[in-house]
Amino acid sequence: MYPMLLVAAVTIGDKIDSAFYGFDIAIYKIFGAIQNGFLTQIAKVFTAFGDENFVIPVAVLGIVLCFFKKTRKFGFALIFAIAIGTIVTNVVVKPMVLRIRPYNTLQNAPIWGEYSKWYTAAGALSESDYSFPSGHTTAAFEMAIATALCFRSEGKKGISWLFPIIAILTMCSRVYLMVHYPTDVIGGFVVGTCAGVLGFLLSKAVCALFEKTALDKIDLEKISKKGFNPKAVTAIICIALVGMFCNSYIPALSEGGDAARCEYVGEYDCQNEARVDDDKYYPLDTDNDGDEEYYCKIHWKQLSPETAD
Repeated sequence: MYPMLLVAAVTIGDKIDSAFYGFDIAIYKIFGAIQNGFLTQIAKVFTAFGDENFVIPVAVLGIVLCFFKKTRKFGFALIFAIAIGTIVTNVVVKPMVLRIRPYNTLQNAPIWGEYSKWYTAAGALSESDYSFPSGHTTAAFEMAIATALCFRSEGKKGISWLFPIIAILTMCSRVYLMVHYPTDVIGGFVVGTCAGVLGFLLSKAVCALFEKTALDKIDLEKISKKGFNPKAVTAIICIALVGMFCNSYIPALSEGGDAARCEYVGEYDCQNEARVDDDKYYPLDTDNDGDEEYYCKIHWKQLSPETAD
């Protein structure tokens, strides 16, 4: 017996599905009505800002920024915000809510005929985990709000608005691409915004602590005999961010309808991305016919012998 199959028949995710079905479908129809090739490419650009291939390098950049007094506040804000948002979304809420992706749960809904056309037209992208809240949206807002508040605290209100705008477009891209329910991205917006605010406040507290201790001497700019050219440093950071974005966006260009899909068939035919070439999620022969199948994170955990009684 597989314990994951013994979860309650109605999960929190199921309740959200039924409670907000009308709202979610109404928003889908709006995005479906404006779909075209140009907007699809724009959506894929902005969705890359929430991908882990962008977020993880930004976290590493945050660590580097902590070693410079002038940028320490930004570094700590990013680190704390990303850590809080990731833990809340991926460790706490997603496993608790257990909401299945719309391209799976809507297969038996009246809207499936329209939704499947929109989903295919947007590139038929897929993820391998649960849906609520949106991890991409959480990531975009945690970074955007933390960074925006740091700039505003330095009197740079003009540039501070750029980051929330990017986050909003990232949030919209997830619905446009049909990989999240609208309520998923609203959840991601709430978690990401709270994480960004908390990250900024914790950063202020830690930086204040630095000023009152010997740690304040940790400043790579002072260690350098010649110091650093502010314009050169800004240019290096911008180049690094462009490289991080390309690291996220370019691999996404090959994703879509030809991606390996989970081989689970039950109450729906799972369209989640299968964990192929992943040592942690190795192929399983669940029907004992000698042929091994690949599954997404959700169904691999449900069907793996490692989780059996």
